[in-house]
Amino acid sequence: MAQVFSPKEQRVLEALSENWQEEMLGFYTYHTLAERDEDPIRKKTLRHMAEAEAHHAALWAKRIRELGAEVPKYRGKETGDADSLVNRVGGPAMALRRLEIDESRAIARYGQQLKDLGDEPSIAILQQVIVEEQDHYRELSELIRHRYPKPAANSENARRELNELLGQRNKSGRKAAGWIGDAIYGVNDGLGAIFGIVSGVSGATLGNSKWVLLSGLAGMIASALSMGSGAYLAAKSEREIYEAELKREREAIEMNGPEARELLSLYYQVKGIPRDDADHVVEHMAEDTGQFTRALAAERLNMTEEGLSKPFVSAWSGALSTAVGAFIPILPFFFMSGYPAVIVSAIISLLAHFAVGAAKSLITVRSWWASGLEMTLVGALEGAATYVIGIWLGHLGA
Repeated sequence: MAQVFSPKEQRVLEALSENWQEEMLGFYTYHTLAERDEDPIRKKTLRHMAEAEAHHAALWAKRIRELGAEVPKYRGKETGDADSLVNRVGGPAMALRRLEIDESRAIARYGQQLKDLGDEPSIAILQQVIVEEQDHYRELSELIRHRYPKPAANSENARRELNELLGQRNKSGRKAAGWIGDAIYGVNDGLGAIFGIVSGVSGATLGNSKWVLLSGLAGMIASALSMGSGAYLAAKSEREIYEAELKREREAIEMNGPEARELLSLYYQVKGIPRDDADHVVEHMAEDTGQFTRALAAERLNMTEEGLSKPFVSAWSGALSTAVGAFIPILPFFFMSGYPAVIVSAIISLLAHFAVGAAKSLITVRSWWASGLEMTLVGALEGAATYVIGIWLGHLGA
């Protein structure tokens, strides 16, 4: 006869079973990535994390058996999430970044379970697992940012390594992700706006290519200019705000240097640096007023000069990407007219909506198909609504 569990026991078992599934998924993901990675440091670190995830899964399995239940079957793939589309497209850097996000979510989930489970043996396991998951998060952060253990270097070597790292950041990292995000946003904005215009005018004119092209091209130009100028002004304003805040920080340091040093030291201590080490670092940084000001501003404002967008780059990427997205719905009307052109325009526009939504998964943590379907649904509703409104307006003007 199957054992009957109380509602509380059932709730605990469901949580522990889900924990076991997630840890096993993490084990297979880390193990697969470790086997494929050619960098010896990353390979060793990923193997260590895989072993830790397997240990966590064993702890949850043991507690499940102690409660009188059977350990569930693993539902995932033998490669975990290593072969997901996003990881294949984004490469090792994207895979590590998504794992870093997954670890932060696991820490938050386990933290909530500390409050909700009400099972002392499970809470003891949670406390141990949370500490190790926090270590995983820090290790992944180091791998992503290439903070590998290195031998001591003199100031000349340190400056050379710094220049190399800055060069890598200029080629990828924050700026690359920002450019991709701006481009996807621009394509989406142009596609959505002009698809609505084309649908509305098509409904009002029964797909008259002359009027659709005229309104579509005018809308494309207007949208591109609007997006470009908006991106330029936003980036410029962001930079001006940063410079103003930097000036205020500089004045505050001049008025009360000891307080500023104590403040920066406290920021570092909150991040886990021992007080003596934090004070020592801050004292050295304070010898260079410019460096000290930028460091304090970065902690207080969560903003650095390297992370700021360049106004002209933002303007061009915003304008061009918007124009590309806006051109898609009007393309069929260069060669067709009437309902066939409307139908083809709707098809390629919805496909473009899906492609843009799927592309968003490269810079988010959502699955590509869910993001693509959501964007397609929004586009379809927008197109249908504006088409119906266009028909109505066309009848009014008849």
